[in-house]
Amino acid sequence: MKNIFFDIADFSCGYSGFKLSGIGFELSKGTFAGIIGPNGSGKTTLFRGITGALPTLSGQVSLQENNIQSLSLRKRAQSIAVVSQFTDLDQITVEDYVLMGRLPYHGRFRFFETKEDISLAQKYMELTDVIQYKDKLMTELSGGEQQRAAIARALTQQPELLLLDEPTSHLDITHQVKILDLLHRLNQEMGLTVLMVIHDLNLASEYCDQLILFNQGKIFTQGSPEEVLNFEIIEAVYETPVITRTNPFSNKPVIFLVSEKMMKKSK
Repeated sequence: MKNIFFDIADFSCGYSGFKLSGIGFELSKGTFAGIIGPNGSGKTTLFRGITGALPTLSGQVSLQENNIQSLSLRKRAQSIAVVSQFTDLDQITVEDYVLMGRLPYHGRFRFFETKEDISLAQKYMELTDVIQYKDKLMTELSGGEQQRAAIARALTQQPELLLLDEPTSHLDITHQVKILDLLHRLNQEMGLTVLMVIHDLNLASEYCDQLILFNQGKIFTQGSPEEVLNFEIIEAVYETPVITRTNPFSNKPVIFLVSEKMMKKSK
């Protein structure tokens, strides 16, 4: 019997002028999956639909056969953690920011953190390498440090599923690799199921074991990086000439762009 952990079935959501419809895919527990596609293809709309920021028009999203919409906000936050593209910054220390991840576990009249809350926050600040900044304000951190703190806060929720919306956007290559290496370690060592929206096809290829390719509000195709990232599919969806090769170390597909200048030279 197939082990389905996260399931989207005939799902539709959207807003005036743009709607996703008939979306369906499944994730097994421990999957590291990426949602890819051109700008405006529906990646972030789906992300917002899954997290409840957009209302569901039809279909459902299930976690371990439980309809997410039927879960209380508290239970949903205990099961699914979200790291948005932009971190909400305020005059708050890194430690207090990370501790906010424990709010779904607080009772109605509980106003202070327990020893367990503080211990978990410290554990994940150490794991994400932001422990040395715990007394700094979030606004004093670099973009990469803020992203790691956001991941630490998400992990203190002790989720079963981690959703990330473009976690490497606006970061240089060093911080991109550090963030994705961290997510891969969490996936491998903790069995955390990860679903992220990501633009960079080469990073998606290197780190993900399942890709869902969107185009014009629908899933164009899905599968392993080897199945999805071939030049015929990429050129059809992105309308850009590319060359694909294989990374000699990871055996994952690598995409090379072909500029207009080089196209003219080749004729």
